[in-house]
Amino acid sequence: MKIVMVGSGYVGLVSGACLADFGHDIVCIDKDPAKIDKLNKGEMPIFEPGLADLVAKNVDAGRLSFTTDLPSAIEGAGAIFIGVGTPSRRGDGHADLSYVYGVAEEIGASLKHAAVIVTKSTVPVGTGDEVERILRASGTAQKFSVVSNPEFLREGAAIGDFKRPDRIVIGAEDEFGREVMREVYRPLFLNESPIHFTSRRSAELIKYGANAFLAAKITFINEMADLCERAGGDIQEVARGIGLDNRIGSKFLHPGPGYGGSCFPKDTLALLKTAEDYGSPLQLIEAVVKVNESRKRAMGRKVIDALGGAQAARGKRVTLLGLTFKPNTDDMRDSPALAVAQVLTDAGVELIAYDPEGMEQAQPMMPHVTMSTSPYAAIEGADAIVLITEWDAFRALDLKRVKELVRAPVMVDLRNVYDPAEMRAAGFTYVSIGR
Repeated sequence: MKIVMVGSGYVGLVSGACLADFGHDIVCIDKDPAKIDKLNKGEMPIFEPGLADLVAKNVDAGRLSFTTDLPSAIEGAGAIFIGVGTPSRRGDGHADLSYVYGVAEEIGASLKHAAVIVTKSTVPVGTGDEVERILRASGTAQKFSVVSNPEFLREGAAIGDFKRPDRIVIGAEDEFGREVMREVYRPLFLNESPIHFTSRRSAELIKYGANAFLAAKITFINEMADLCERAGGDIQEVARGIGLDNRIGSKFLHPGPGYGGSCFPKDTLALLKTAEDYGSPLQLIEAVVKVNESRKRAMGRKVIDALGGAQAARGKRVTLLGLTFKPNTDDMRDSPALAVAQVLTDAGVELIAYDPEGMEQAQPMMPHVTMSTSPYAAIEGADAIVLITEWDAFRALDLKRVKELVRAPVMVDLRNVYDPAEMRAAGFTYVSIGR
């Protein structure tokens, strides 16, 4: 099937490349000529493990191409996916749907055959209804169906998530939409991936509901970690004991400096705004958002305490290991590192940082931070090391070498990568989360 992916960012590019690998004929579209030019040269606009090779393979096979020309690209396409961004709108926190609606208008003006229009972007409930209205208002006489097909891709593991998904959610209002979407995902039937057909509005709510629930799970275990510190428990033992209950599960029960990234912060906020519009406030999620934001700055204060307090911290040199919101991505959006660094800068601390992939993205957001060339170069002369993102490169540091390089052997481990007893035995003042 010929499939068009409008939007060549994270969702559109990963989805397009994976669908091409299934054997579909994929055209990825983007309004940014520079991005399309880079993609045509084999340069990736994002870092995602395995993506560059997957794109190159399918471009070489003739199944994947890139263009800025939507009207010609959608000719003959059985499915046209909308995968553009829906950032938080300035001023009120609602999802900005202007890009989605703009694409819908462009499709309506260009559609010359029957097709299914698929919203892959994360959108509030009712967006599909408006997309359908826009298409009808365009005056197109062609048969079409508007379907919601939310993505559930984890940055750093997106290709595996797309090819071996927990579930495929398809919100369709007619058999035409369901039939085309079955053909789109037919290759996944071999993996026995469950397709969950719902109404369009239910599919839109599933995406936001799933992200909000996971955000709540992260926030819960972070608060339990705080209690463990004060009550003498070990959050690693507590989290494992809770997660062994199969009604709960162990995933997302890992304490840390708070959630960030492109999804959870904006999606929880958009869900709250949608709930307000419908007169059904979500008080639990309101608390999750509030606690998560305050936690990020609290981690900065945790570092200051490890330095001996505000007065002692001024003028000290601190190394930040890891800047992105999670490993295996270059995404800095709402990363806890931003808040931690700001608290430390406000306290008069000198900051040196290293991240395997995120420094180019981070530098404009953190002009007060000096970027280094390696973990050990960043550590040299430090009064404290703060491990913020659990990249593999930081999991087995040569502690003897580290101790020789630093000015003071202090580590604040915000991801509980190291064993407290081993760190103390190595001569470090070691501070972690919930232990």
